[in-house]
Amino acid sequence: MQEYWDVYDINKNKTGRIMKRNDWTMAEGEYYISVLGVVRRPDGKFLITQRVLTKAWAGGWWEIPGGGVKSGETSEEAVIREVREETGLDVSNAKGGYQFCYHRENKGQNYIVDIYRFELDVTEKDLTLQPGETMDGKFATLDEIKALAEQGIFLHYDSIKKVFEN
Repeated sequence: MQEYWDVYDINKNKTGRIMKRNDWTMAEGEYYISVLGVVRRPDGKFLITQRVLTKAWAGGWWEIPGGGVKSGETSEEAVIREVREETGLDVSNAKGGYQFCYHRENKGQNYIVDIYRFELDVTEKDLTLQPGETMDGKFATLDEIKALAEQGIFLHYDSIKKVFEN
């Protein structure tokens, strides 16, 4: 089934236009919205997942669970869905929520990323990784995440690093 995304302006207002997922025909000033769901345990470790090697871009890299907001879906609904799909974890009733967003302009691939952070008392045994998306998942300290970022194999670190603080 084809997935569609709403198109937004820089202020996250819907333009009334929709696009097919990954059909990069966006005009200047048009954006799609993506989400990242940071899961923090009480011990201060964060859930990170490793992309499958067959991904078209950044295969094998580590990241925070997330993905695109489907047409008609809110950002919060999308982050709950994406975390559940990719990890099996339900953050719908977890403490936390929206933190901040950032945006990028990439020649027709303009996007806004809404960052969420949730507190959840879980272990690796609670994870059910999504085949075709993630090949590994673990709870890592901030120092471990920084080390992956320094190696150049952690997506979005510079844009999201403040979500790991406090």
